[in-house]
Amino acid sequence: MTTQSEKAELFRALHRGPEILVLPNVWDCVSARIVEEAGFPAIASTSAGVAHALGYPDGERIPAAEMLAAVARIARCVRVPVTADLEAGYHDVAATAAGLVASGAIGLNLEDAGGDPAQHAARIATVRRVGRDLGVNLVINARTDLYLDRIAGDPASRFDQSCARARAYIDAGADCVFVPGVTDEETIRQFVEALRFPLNVLAAAGTPPIPRLQELGVARVSVGSGLARAAMGLTSRIAQELKTSGSYDTMLQAAIPYSLNRLFEK
Repeated sequence: MTTQSEKAELFRALHRGPEILVLPNVWDCVSARIVEEAGFPAIASTSAGVAHALGYPDGERIPAAEMLAAVARIARCVRVPVTADLEAGYHDVAATAAGLVASGAIGLNLEDAGGDPAQHAARIATVRRVGRDLGVNLVINARTDLYLDRIAGDPASRFDQSCARARAYIDAGADCVFVPGVTDEETIRQFVEALRFPLNVLAAAGTPPIPRLQELGVARVSVGSGLARAAMGLTSRIAQELKTSGSYDTMLQAAIPYSLNRLFEK
Protein backbone atom coordinates (compact mmCIF):
# COMPACT_ATOMS: atom_id res chain seq x y z
CA MET A 1 0.00 0.00 0.00
CA THR A 2 1.46 3.36 -1.08
CA THR A 3 1.36 5.97 1.67
CA GLN A 4 0.05 9.49 1.16
CA SER A 5 3.57 10.87 1.50
CA GLU A 6 4.87 8.39 -1.08
CA LYS A 7 2.08 9.39 -3.46
CA ALA A 8 3.16 13.01 -3.14
CA GLU A 9 6.72 12.13 -4.14
CA LEU A 10 5.51 9.96 -7.03
CA PHE A 11 3.37 12.84 -8.27
CA ARG A 12 6.20 15.35 -7.90
CA ALA A 13 8.49 13.10 -9.93
CA LEU A 14 5.94 12.97 -12.76
CA HIS A 15 6.64 16.67 -13.39
CA ARG A 16 10.23 15.85 -14.32
CA GLY A 17 9.72 12.56 -16.12
CA PRO A 18 10.53 11.70 -19.71
CA GLU A 19 6.89 12.21 -20.76
CA ILE A 20 4.57 15.16 -20.30
CA LEU A 21 2.11 14.78 -17.40
CA VAL A 22 -1.47 14.85 -18.72
CA LEU A 23 -4.21 15.55 -16.17
CA PRO A 24 -7.90 15.33 -17.09
CA ASN A 25 -9.66 17.32 -14.35
CA VAL A 26 -12.54 15.52 -12.62
CA TRP A 27 -15.37 16.69 -10.40
CA ASP A 28 -16.77 13.60 -8.65
CA CYS A 29 -16.05 9.96 -7.93
CA VAL A 30 -17.37 8.52 -11.16
CA SER A 31 -15.42 10.92 -13.39
CA ALA A 32 -12.34 10.16 -11.28
CA ARG A 33 -12.74 6.41 -11.64
CA ILE A 34 -13.28 6.71 -15.40
CA VAL A 35 -10.07 8.73 -15.74
CA GLU A 36 -8.15 6.32 -13.51
CA GLU A 37 -9.38 3.32 -15.50
CA ALA A 38 -8.24 5.04 -18.71
CA GLY A 39 -4.71 4.65 -17.39
CA PHE A 40 -3.71 8.11 -16.18
CA PRO A 41 -1.05 8.04 -13.44
CA ALA A 42 -2.65 10.84 -11.42
CA ILE A 43 -5.91 12.78 -11.19
CA ALA A 44 -6.67 16.48 -10.77
CA SER A 45 -9.93 18.07 -9.72
CA THR A 46 -11.61 21.13 -11.21
CA SER A 47 -12.92 23.79 -8.83
CA ALA A 48 -15.59 24.86 -11.32
CA GLY A 49 -16.78 21.30 -11.93
CA VAL A 50 -17.01 20.53 -8.21
CA ALA A 51 -18.66 23.85 -7.36
CA HIS A 52 -21.26 23.57 -10.13
CA ALA A 53 -22.09 19.97 -9.22
CA LEU A 54 -22.75 21.09 -5.65
CA GLY A 55 -24.82 24.12 -6.60
CA TYR A 56 -22.31 26.98 -6.36
CA PRO A 57 -20.71 29.37 -8.87
CA ASP A 58 -16.97 29.03 -9.36
CA GLY A 59 -14.67 31.59 -7.76
CA GLU A 60 -14.38 30.62 -4.08
CA ARG A 61 -18.15 30.78 -3.61
CA ILE A 62 -18.25 27.20 -2.35
CA PRO A 63 -17.34 26.83 1.35
CA ALA A 64 -13.88 25.36 1.84
CA ALA A 65 -15.31 22.49 3.89
CA GLU A 66 -17.58 21.40 1.03
CA MET A 67 -14.77 21.59 -1.52
CA LEU A 68 -12.45 19.57 0.70
CA ALA A 69 -15.17 17.00 1.37
CA ALA A 70 -15.58 16.51 -2.38
CA VAL A 71 -11.81 16.14 -2.76
CA ALA A 72 -11.77 13.58 0.05
CA ARG A 73 -14.46 11.48 -1.67
CA ILE A 74 -12.46 11.52 -4.91
CA ALA A 75 -9.23 10.59 -3.13
CA ARG A 76 -10.92 7.69 -1.33
CA CYS A 77 -12.28 6.11 -4.49
CA VAL A 78 -9.03 6.01 -6.52
CA ARG A 79 -5.57 4.53 -5.98
CA VAL A 80 -3.56 7.09 -7.92
CA PRO A 81 -2.38 10.45 -6.51
CA VAL A 82 -5.01 13.21 -6.43
CA THR A 83 -4.26 16.92 -6.70
CA ALA A 84 -7.00 19.46 -6.03
CA ASP A 85 -7.88 22.83 -7.50
CA LEU A 86 -8.29 24.89 -4.32
CA GLU A 87 -8.54 28.26 -6.06
CA ALA A 88 -6.75 30.92 -3.93
CA GLY A 89 -6.87 28.89 -0.71
CA TYR A 90 -10.27 29.93 0.67
CA HIS A 91 -9.13 32.81 2.89
CA ASP A 92 -7.38 30.66 5.52
CA VAL A 93 -4.69 28.93 3.50
CA ALA A 94 -3.12 27.17 6.48
CA ALA A 95 -6.45 25.57 7.43
CA THR A 96 -7.08 24.69 3.79
CA ALA A 97 -3.67 23.02 3.48
CA ALA A 98 -4.32 21.02 6.65
CA GLY A 99 -7.74 20.02 5.31
CA LEU A 100 -6.14 18.93 2.06
CA VAL A 101 -3.75 16.62 3.90
CA ALA A 102 -6.68 15.24 5.90
CA SER A 103 -8.59 14.60 2.64
CA GLY A 104 -5.95 12.17 1.38
CA ALA A 105 -4.97 14.32 -1.61
CA ILE A 106 -1.31 15.16 -2.18
CA GLY A 107 -1.20 18.40 -4.14
CA LEU A 108 -3.06 21.53 -5.11
CA ASN A 109 -3.43 24.38 -7.56
CA LEU A 110 -3.09 27.74 -5.84
CA GLU A 111 -3.97 30.80 -7.92
CA ASP A 112 -3.01 34.44 -7.49
CA ALA A 113 -6.07 35.84 -9.34
CA GLY A 114 -3.82 38.66 -10.51
CA GLY A 115 -3.39 39.93 -6.95
CA ASP A 116 -0.32 40.87 -4.92
CA PRO A 117 2.46 38.40 -5.83
CA ALA A 118 4.18 38.84 -2.45
CA GLN A 119 1.01 37.78 -0.66
CA HIS A 120 0.65 34.81 -2.96
CA ALA A 121 4.26 33.78 -2.39
CA ALA A 122 3.53 33.89 1.34
CA ARG A 123 0.50 31.62 0.82
CA ILE A 124 2.68 29.15 -1.09
CA ALA A 125 5.26 29.16 1.70
CA THR A 126 2.48 28.51 4.22
CA VAL A 127 1.21 25.51 2.28
CA ARG A 128 4.75 24.16 2.06
CA ARG A 129 5.24 24.54 5.82
CA VAL A 130 1.88 23.06 6.81
CA GLY A 131 2.28 20.05 4.55
CA ARG A 132 5.73 19.26 5.88
CA ASP A 133 4.59 19.70 9.47
CA LEU A 134 1.81 17.17 8.82
CA GLY A 135 4.11 14.68 7.10
CA VAL A 136 3.01 15.20 3.48
CA ASN A 137 5.23 17.40 1.31
CA LEU A 138 2.37 18.72 -0.81
CA VAL A 139 2.94 19.28 -4.53
CA ILE A 140 2.17 22.93 -5.23
CA ASN A 141 1.13 24.10 -8.69
CA ALA A 142 1.40 27.89 -8.45
CA ARG A 143 -0.91 29.65 -10.87
CA THR A 144 -0.67 33.20 -12.13
CA ASP A 145 -3.66 34.68 -13.94
CA LEU A 146 -2.23 37.64 -15.84
CA TYR A 147 -2.84 35.96 -19.21
CA LEU A 148 -6.15 34.34 -18.32
CA ASP A 149 -7.61 37.65 -17.10
CA ARG A 150 -5.63 39.79 -19.59
CA ILE A 151 -4.06 41.83 -16.80
CA ALA A 152 -0.88 43.95 -17.11
CA GLY A 153 -1.39 45.74 -20.39
CA ASP A 154 0.52 44.75 -23.52
CA PRO A 155 1.71 41.17 -24.19
CA ALA A 156 5.40 41.94 -23.56
CA SER A 157 4.66 43.44 -20.16
CA ARG A 158 2.35 40.55 -19.36
CA PHE A 159 5.08 38.03 -20.17
CA ASP A 160 7.70 39.80 -18.06
CA GLN A 161 5.39 40.22 -15.10
CA SER A 162 4.21 36.61 -15.32
CA CYS A 163 7.82 35.41 -15.29
CA ALA A 164 8.59 37.61 -12.29
CA ARG A 165 5.60 36.19 -10.44
CA ALA A 166 6.52 32.63 -11.40
CA ARG A 167 10.08 33.08 -10.11
CA ALA A 168 8.78 34.47 -6.82
CA TYR A 169 6.46 31.48 -6.45
CA ILE A 170 9.30 29.07 -7.25
CA ASP A 171 11.43 30.72 -4.58
CA ALA A 172 8.53 30.36 -2.12
CA GLY A 173 8.37 26.60 -2.68
CA ALA A 174 6.25 25.85 -5.75
CA ASP A 175 6.87 22.59 -7.63
CA CYS A 176 5.31 23.73 -10.91
CA VAL A 177 4.07 27.02 -12.33
CA PHE A 178 0.77 27.33 -14.18
CA VAL A 179 0.06 30.11 -16.68
CA PRO A 180 -3.48 29.53 -18.02
CA GLY A 181 -4.50 31.61 -21.00
CA VAL A 182 -1.27 31.04 -22.95
CA THR A 183 -2.01 29.04 -26.10
CA ASP A 184 0.45 30.08 -28.84
CA GLU A 185 3.59 28.03 -29.38
CA GLU A 186 6.01 30.92 -29.32
CA THR A 187 4.88 32.25 -25.95
CA ILE A 188 4.83 28.76 -24.47
CA ARG A 189 8.38 28.19 -25.75
CA GLN A 190 9.49 31.52 -24.26
CA PHE A 191 8.10 30.56 -20.84
CA VAL A 192 9.84 27.18 -20.95
CA GLU A 193 13.17 28.80 -21.86
CA ALA A 194 12.86 31.72 -19.44
CA LEU A 195 11.82 29.70 -16.39
CA ARG A 196 13.60 26.37 -16.94
CA PHE A 197 11.18 24.91 -14.41
CA PRO A 198 8.14 22.61 -14.73
CA LEU A 199 5.42 24.52 -16.62
CA ASN A 200 1.69 23.67 -16.67
CA VAL A 201 -0.33 24.67 -19.75
CA LEU A 202 -4.13 24.70 -19.91
CA ALA A 203 -5.70 22.83 -22.83
CA ALA A 204 -8.04 25.27 -24.59
CA ALA A 205 -8.98 26.43 -28.06
CA GLY A 206 -5.73 27.04 -29.94
CA THR A 207 -3.48 25.11 -27.54
CA PRO A 208 -1.02 22.89 -29.44
CA PRO A 209 -1.71 19.13 -29.17
CA ILE A 210 -0.05 17.21 -26.36
CA PRO A 211 2.81 15.74 -28.46
CA ARG A 212 3.77 19.25 -29.59
CA LEU A 213 3.60 20.58 -26.01
CA GLN A 214 6.04 17.86 -25.02
CA GLU A 215 8.38 18.89 -27.83
CA LEU A 216 8.21 22.47 -26.57
CA GLY A 217 9.31 21.32 -23.11
CA VAL A 218 6.02 21.66 -21.24
CA ALA A 219 5.95 19.44 -18.13
CA ARG A 220 2.20 19.29 -17.46
CA VAL A 221 -1.06 19.88 -19.32
CA SER A 222 -4.46 19.99 -17.68
CA VAL A 223 -7.96 20.57 -19.04
CA GLY A 224 -9.44 22.70 -16.24
CA SER A 225 -13.23 22.69 -16.37
CA GLY A 226 -13.19 21.49 -19.99
CA LEU A 227 -14.09 17.86 -19.28
CA ALA A 228 -16.95 18.86 -16.97
CA ARG A 229 -18.24 21.45 -19.45
CA ALA A 230 -18.09 18.89 -22.27
CA ALA A 231 -20.18 16.49 -20.16
CA MET A 232 -22.65 19.28 -19.45
CA GLY A 233 -22.72 20.19 -23.13
CA LEU A 234 -23.67 16.62 -23.98
CA THR A 235 -26.34 16.68 -21.25
CA SER A 236 -27.75 19.87 -22.75
CA ARG A 237 -27.91 18.35 -26.25
CA ILE A 238 -29.66 15.24 -24.94
CA ALA A 239 -32.17 17.37 -23.03
CA GLN A 240 -32.91 19.46 -26.11
CA GLU A 241 -33.36 16.36 -28.26
CA LEU A 242 -35.75 14.81 -25.76
CA LYS A 243 -37.70 18.07 -25.54
CA THR A 244 -37.87 18.98 -29.23
CA SER A 245 -37.87 15.74 -31.21
CA GLY A 246 -38.74 13.15 -28.58
CA SER A 247 -35.88 10.91 -29.75
CA TYR A 248 -33.12 9.26 -27.72
CA ASP A 249 -30.40 8.96 -30.35
CA THR A 250 -27.78 11.22 -28.76
CA MET A 251 -28.27 9.65 -25.35
CA LEU A 252 -28.07 6.08 -26.65
CA GLN A 253 -25.00 6.79 -28.77
CA ALA A 254 -23.12 8.46 -25.93
CA ALA A 255 -24.09 6.32 -22.95
CA ILE A 256 -21.62 3.90 -21.41
CA PRO A 257 -22.93 0.55 -20.11
CA TYR A 258 -24.80 0.32 -16.81
CA SER A 259 -21.98 -1.94 -15.65
CA LEU A 260 -20.45 1.31 -14.38
CA ASN A 261 -21.23 -0.22 -10.98
CA ARG A 262 -18.05 -2.27 -11.31
CA LEU A 263 -15.98 0.91 -10.92
CA PHE A 264 -16.98 0.99 -7.26
CA GLU A 265 -16.92 -2.67 -6.35
CA LYS A 266 -14.08 -3.45 -3.98
